[in-house]
Amino acid sequence: MRNFLEKHFDELEVGERFVSRGRTITEADIVAWASLSGDWYVLHTDAHFAARSRFGQRVAHGLLVHAVTTGLGVPPDAPAIIANYGTDNLRFVAPTFIGDTIHLASEVLAKTVKREGRDGVVKLQWNAVNQNGTTVMVSDLQILMAYAGGQ
Repeated sequence: MRNFLEKHFDELEVGERFVSRGRTITEADIVAWASLSGDWYVLHTDAHFAARSRFGQRVAHGLLVHAVTTGLGVPPDAPAIIANYGTDNLRFVAPTFIGDTIHLASEVLAKTVKREGRDGVVKLQWNAVNQNGTTVMVSDLQILMAYAGGQ
């Protein structure tokens, strides 16, 4: 299935869907994210503490999960993306564990013209789903995109 973010604003239709490939979350991902962000919270980084938690094991950082979905969903050479416009309603609704494989499930929810013939904001459902079909993260991502020939 072609990623709809390879299209331009005026080529997108509300209701279009995209499901990405999967990516397994590793211990190295959690350590790298903790190093990069400075978030060394024990639920993510202390196996003994996490084993006694309600989750029974370490949990991936929510923002790591969100960042991974960006890598799964945003093509590196998307011709029309101008800027990330923001994320709304971001919720981490189930834990993501080391060894879970997540994929992005996305849908075009709305389009708002900013400058006619030039650009607009696309609102996307931007959810992470694990290998068991459990949704682990929900959000609405908004992207500023160019019209075909309008950048």
